[in-house]
Amino acid sequence: MKYLFLSAIAALAVSCNSAQNSTQTNNSKTLTRVDYANTITAEELKTHLYTFAGDAMEGRMTGSKGQKLAAEYLRNFYMDTGIASPIEENNYYQIIPASYFQRMKEPKASENVVAFIKGSEKPEEIIVLSAHYDHVGVGKDGEIFNGADDDGSGTVAILEIAEAFQQAVKDGNGPKRSILFLHVTGEEIGLWGSKYYTDNPIFPLENTVTNLNIDMIGRIDPERQENPNYVYIIGSNMLSQELHDLAFEVNETYSDLELDEKYNSKDDPNRFYYRSDHYNFAKNNIPVIFYFNGVHEDYHKPTDTPDKIAYPLLAKRAQLIFQTAWEIANREGRIIADKL
Repeated sequence: MKYLFLSAIAALAVSCNSAQNSTQTNNSKTLTRVDYANTITAEELKTHLYTFAGDAMEGRMTGSKGQKLAAEYLRNFYMDTGIASPIEENNYYQIIPASYFQRMKEPKASENVVAFIKGSEKPEEIIVLSAHYDHVGVGKDGEIFNGADDDGSGTVAILEIAEAFQQAVKDGNGPKRSILFLHVTGEEIGLWGSKYYTDNPIFPLENTVTNLNIDMIGRIDPERQENPNYVYIIGSNMLSQELHDLAFEVNETYSDLELDEKYNSKDDPNRFYYRSDHYNFAKNNIPVIFYFNGVHEDYHKPTDTPDKIAYPLLAKRAQLIFQTAWEIANREGRIIADKL
């Protein structure tokens, strides 16, 4: 999640059909959306994150060698999992020219990493799941800022969510709407990767149903230590009451997390609504939800390391986001931006 000074810049129930739909007999077992959600595990998230937020990635600063290695890790995952690119075969990179990054002293070209599952019934309608995979690099004293929570946690959550959807596709149970898995670069220097995508969308923005953005979901806010079974949601009702209601209905049906709206305000003095990649979608009147665990003592420090992640809680949050995406992808009507 980027620093504050870089930012200036009726009730809907989950449909019975969608809640019970999408079952597939596989090896004599009927698989449901819950089975697919349960493929998202703490163990797999941990395995990904210890590599993705390891020292070899050198803090993943935009344009750096470490960021390129991180992009390769993401690309290789999607190729190995059989999830296609929306650009061209085996090309998962949306290249951003160096000239685009206005705040870098020595700008270098970078890339968003994109993967795509085509919808079975309404392929032209796109749900975007986003997380930034860059971080702040290496300090002057050589200390590596691993960014395990920021935003390694969101990045690996998207990998697991994508794999769960791909398993459903293999079982003949894929989503009705299309899903774009968008790993953006340049977030820490001013939300540039998501801005580049919305300025140069692979799919028309008018066809983009919603953006679910994940930025820091692997830790516990010090203020929530006594009750850590939560996730903050931000922006859910800024443009669409329908999306907001759906988020709570899905959580009530499939999760026991508390959806905490503490920061869900444009007047929040922390300005979190403006500080992550969902904002570039919201500026284009696309309904968004930003999932977030709050800041902690290791935020933007070399001590944000994989050993401090609460992996079972990370898995539970990722499962909730999967269930929310599943509901949006498979419901009869698309989410309406009813608060423009």
